[in-house]
Amino acid sequence: MDTQTPGTPAFALDDAVAIARRAHEGQLDKGGKPYITHPLRVMRAVEGEWQQMAAVLHDVIEDTDVTADDLRLHGCPAEVVAAVIALSKLPGEPLESSMARAAADPIALVVKRADIADNCSEARLGQLNPSTQTRLRAKYARSVTLLNHYATQHARH
Repeated sequence: MDTQTPGTPAFALDDAVAIARRAHEGQLDKGGKPYITHPLRVMRAVEGEWQQMAAVLHDVIEDTDVTADDLRLHGCPAEVVAAVIALSKLPGEPLESSMARAAADPIALVVKRADIADNCSEARLGQLNPSTQTRLRAKYARSVTLLNHYATQHARH
């Protein structure tokens, strides 16, 4: 349950979108398109306000100067911040570790599945050269396998 101090406005999905837009301003994806279109597509692929917030913010800690503390200072719900942290791959971190962390957080798990699905779309991959397509398809296939493995393990405990 999220609580707010009386008199303070609640952090809303529009606030998360605004943070993501500012954070990703000027960034381009591998196909040369504005990067923000990816988090917005991932946001539209999930349901529920917290999942949508985490989806649109899923790359801000990893790929921009925005920190978890910045999100907290803006009033972002703790559960959303925790999910964004779980979705943020650390420099040099093995894929197994990042997928295990995402699978352990219920919001992050849903968002990560939507993120991988968007990254695997032909609309995105088709813009890339054949060797990059092959490399990324293998990476995302391994990511799905690991995510499903860790999600199943987590569900048993």
